[in-house]
Amino acid sequence: MTHSTTRRALLAAAPAALLLPGLAHAALSPADKALVDKATAYLQSLPSAKGRFVQTDARGSQTQGTLYLQRPGRARFEYEAPSSLLVVSDGKVVSVADKRLKTVNRYFLSQTPLKLFLADEIRFDRGVHISNVGRLADGFTITAQDRAGKTKGQIVMTFSDSPVQLLGWTVTDARNAPTRVRLTSLTRASGLDPALFKAPFPAPARRS
Repeated sequence: MTHSTTRRALLAAAPAALLLPGLAHAALSPADKALVDKATAYLQSLPSAKGRFVQTDARGSQTQGTLYLQRPGRARFEYEAPSSLLVVSDGKVVSVADKRLKTVNRYFLSQTPLKLFLADEIRFDRGVHISNVGRLADGFTITAQDRAGKTKGQIVMTFSDSPVQLLGWTVTDARNAPTRVRLTSLTRASGLDPALFKAPFPAPARRS
């Protein structure tokens, strides 16, 4: 997987789904709103978690790895070889690093889809426009978009129904290129090492 593909998956389409105010809850049916509330309560019940993921880009290329989440604000995506990527959120900044090249690009957490999962208080009625709630045979999907239209694209989150569990998400960017993240496991985890969430390759200190 290329660096640009991962950046697109985690960052480029994020504002389309997550950044701007205005949820159209009034447009949702009571049944739809009940599912949104169920998803919100589930995510709120995960102060920290560990799991495995498989990421598929628009060309069908796959990478996999281990993820760690700790609210508020912290996450780590460790990609396995042959990928050399590492994505870390330290609470404010998301670093997308190439361990082989020892390069890193940094973005504010508020500009990424991780904001949705890592907020101290998870709310689907703030900063998100939900355009659709879909039914599956054994679960449901929630589609979120940028209501103000500053960034094109959307994110579709998939949940199982009984019990409720986040199964993954698909991000579609402005070029209509989808990237899917499928969670093969996600469990509550306590006592995660704070070192997991330190920014890789920290910037050198500025000279006075």
